[in-house]
Amino acid sequence: MRVVILFGSEMGTAEAAAECAADELAAHDVSVHDMTDFDIDDLDTGDLHIIVCSTYGDGELPTGAEFFFDALAARKPDLTGLTFAVFGLGDSVYGDTFNRGGEIAAELLTARGATQIGEHGRHDASTEIRVGDMVRDWTRALPITGDAVLVS
Repeated sequence: MRVVILFGSEMGTAEAAAECAADELAAHDVSVHDMTDFDIDDLDTGDLHIIVCSTYGDGELPTGAEFFFDALAARKPDLTGLTFAVFGLGDSVYGDTFNRGGEIAAELLTARGATQIGEHGRHDASTEIRVGDMVRDWTRALPITGDAVLVS
Protein backbone atom coordinates (compact mmCIF):
# COMPACT_ATOMS: atom_id res chain seq x y z
CA MET A 1 0.00 0.00 0.00
CA ARG A 2 1.22 3.46 -0.84
CA VAL A 3 0.90 6.17 1.82
CA VAL A 4 1.02 9.81 0.78
CA ILE A 5 1.63 12.22 3.64
CA LEU A 6 0.74 15.83 2.91
CA PHE A 7 1.62 18.60 5.33
CA GLY A 8 0.57 22.22 5.64
CA SER A 9 2.71 24.28 7.97
CA GLU A 10 3.63 27.82 8.93
CA MET A 11 6.55 27.23 11.29
CA GLY A 12 7.68 23.73 10.29
CA THR A 13 6.07 21.77 13.13
CA ALA A 14 3.60 20.02 10.82
CA GLU A 15 6.48 19.06 8.52
CA ALA A 16 8.38 17.53 11.45
CA ALA A 17 5.22 15.68 12.51
CA ALA A 18 4.76 14.38 8.95
CA GLU A 19 8.31 12.99 8.98
CA CYS A 20 7.61 11.23 12.31
CA ALA A 21 4.48 9.65 10.81
CA ALA A 22 6.52 8.54 7.78
CA ASP A 23 9.08 6.91 10.06
CA GLU A 24 6.30 4.91 11.75
CA LEU A 25 5.02 3.74 8.37
CA ALA A 26 8.41 2.80 6.94
CA ALA A 27 7.17 -0.73 6.16
CA HIS A 28 4.96 0.82 3.46
CA ASP A 29 5.72 2.81 0.32
CA VAL A 30 5.62 6.29 1.92
CA SER A 31 6.13 9.72 0.41
CA VAL A 32 5.97 13.08 2.19
CA HIS A 33 4.97 16.28 0.39
CA ASP A 34 4.45 19.91 1.28
CA MET A 35 0.91 20.76 0.16
CA THR A 36 2.28 23.78 -1.71
CA ASP A 37 4.11 21.36 -4.03
CA PHE A 38 1.39 18.71 -4.43
CA ASP A 39 -1.06 18.84 -7.33
CA ILE A 40 -4.57 17.65 -6.48
CA ASP A 41 -4.55 15.75 -9.79
CA ASP A 42 -2.05 13.40 -8.11
CA LEU A 43 -4.58 12.30 -5.47
CA ASP A 44 -5.04 8.57 -6.05
CA THR A 45 -7.90 6.50 -4.62
CA GLY A 46 -5.50 3.57 -4.32
CA ASP A 47 -3.35 5.45 -1.79
CA LEU A 48 -3.91 6.28 1.85
CA HIS A 49 -3.50 10.02 2.35
CA ILE A 50 -2.43 11.40 5.69
CA ILE A 51 -2.99 15.10 6.18
CA VAL A 52 -0.83 16.79 8.81
CA CYS A 53 -2.04 20.35 9.16
CA SER A 54 -1.37 23.17 11.57
CA THR A 55 -3.78 25.98 12.42
CA TYR A 56 -2.86 29.57 11.68
CA GLY A 57 -4.21 32.88 12.92
CA ASP A 58 -7.81 32.72 14.05
CA GLY A 59 -8.46 29.11 13.07
CA GLU A 60 -7.39 29.21 9.44
CA LEU A 61 -5.46 26.88 7.21
CA PRO A 62 -1.73 27.58 7.19
CA THR A 63 -0.35 29.38 4.16
CA GLY A 64 1.30 26.13 3.08
CA ALA A 65 -2.11 24.43 2.72
CA GLU A 66 -4.12 27.23 1.13
CA PHE A 67 -3.06 26.55 -2.49
CA PHE A 68 -3.93 22.85 -2.20
CA PHE A 69 -7.38 23.43 -0.70
CA ASP A 70 -8.14 26.41 -2.96
CA ALA A 71 -7.43 24.14 -5.95
CA LEU A 72 -9.67 21.46 -4.42
CA ALA A 73 -12.50 23.99 -4.06
CA ALA A 74 -12.01 25.41 -7.57
CA ARG A 75 -11.70 22.12 -9.47
CA LYS A 76 -14.20 20.14 -7.36
CA PRO A 77 -12.80 16.67 -8.12
CA ASP A 78 -14.84 13.60 -7.20
CA LEU A 79 -12.78 11.97 -4.43
CA THR A 80 -15.13 9.04 -3.85
CA GLY A 81 -13.00 6.06 -2.87
CA LEU A 82 -10.14 8.16 -1.50
CA THR A 83 -9.24 7.43 2.13
CA PHE A 84 -7.48 9.88 4.39
CA ALA A 85 -6.55 10.47 8.01
CA VAL A 86 -5.91 13.83 9.69
CA PHE A 87 -3.45 14.89 12.36
CA GLY A 88 -4.02 18.50 13.31
CA LEU A 89 -1.85 20.87 15.29
CA GLY A 90 -3.09 23.79 17.32
CA ASP A 91 -3.01 25.56 20.65
CA SER A 92 -5.95 25.39 23.06
CA VAL A 93 -5.34 28.96 24.23
CA TYR A 94 -7.22 29.94 21.04
CA GLY A 95 -10.44 28.39 22.37
CA ASP A 96 -13.05 27.79 19.67
CA THR A 97 -10.51 27.84 16.85
CA PHE A 98 -8.22 25.25 18.48
CA ASN A 99 -7.02 22.81 15.81
CA ARG A 100 -9.37 24.29 13.23
CA GLY A 101 -6.87 23.85 10.35
CA GLY A 102 -7.10 20.06 10.52
CA GLU A 103 -10.88 20.21 10.85
CA ILE A 104 -11.16 22.42 7.76
CA ALA A 105 -8.98 19.97 5.82
CA ALA A 106 -11.21 17.04 6.84
CA GLU A 107 -14.38 18.95 5.97
CA LEU A 108 -13.11 19.92 2.52
CA LEU A 109 -12.00 16.38 1.66
CA THR A 110 -15.20 14.71 2.88
CA ALA A 111 -17.26 17.30 0.97
CA ARG A 112 -15.61 15.97 -2.21
CA GLY A 113 -16.53 12.35 -1.31
CA ALA A 114 -13.36 11.17 0.46
CA THR A 115 -13.60 8.97 3.57
CA GLN A 116 -11.79 9.84 6.79
CA ILE A 117 -10.38 6.89 8.74
CA GLY A 118 -9.05 6.59 12.24
CA GLU A 119 -9.25 9.06 15.07
CA HIS A 120 -8.78 12.70 14.12
CA GLY A 121 -5.49 13.52 15.84
CA ARG A 122 -5.35 16.86 17.65
CA HIS A 123 -2.08 18.01 19.17
CA ASP A 124 -2.22 20.85 21.68
CA ALA A 125 0.89 23.03 21.84
CA SER A 126 -0.13 24.10 25.36
CA THR A 127 0.52 20.64 26.77
CA GLU A 128 3.80 19.01 27.67
CA ILE A 129 3.13 16.21 25.17
CA ARG A 130 5.68 16.43 22.37
CA VAL A 131 4.14 16.49 18.91
CA GLY A 132 6.52 13.77 17.66
CA ASP A 133 5.49 11.39 20.44
CA MET A 134 1.81 12.03 19.87
CA VAL A 135 1.93 11.63 16.08
CA ARG A 136 3.86 8.36 16.43
CA ASP A 137 1.21 6.95 18.79
CA TRP A 138 -1.57 8.25 16.54
CA THR A 139 0.02 6.72 13.44
CA ARG A 140 0.39 3.31 15.11
CA ALA A 141 -3.35 3.41 15.94
CA LEU A 142 -4.47 3.99 12.33
CA PRO A 143 -6.65 1.16 10.98
CA ILE A 144 -4.04 -0.27 8.64
CA THR A 145 -3.53 -4.02 8.34
CA GLY A 146 -0.73 -5.22 6.08
CA ASP A 147 -1.47 -3.58 2.75
CA ALA A 148 -5.07 -2.64 3.50
CA VAL A 149 -6.89 0.24 5.11
CA LEU A 150 -9.82 -0.79 7.27
CA VAL A 151 -12.76 1.49 6.53
CA SER A 152 -15.73 1.19 8.86
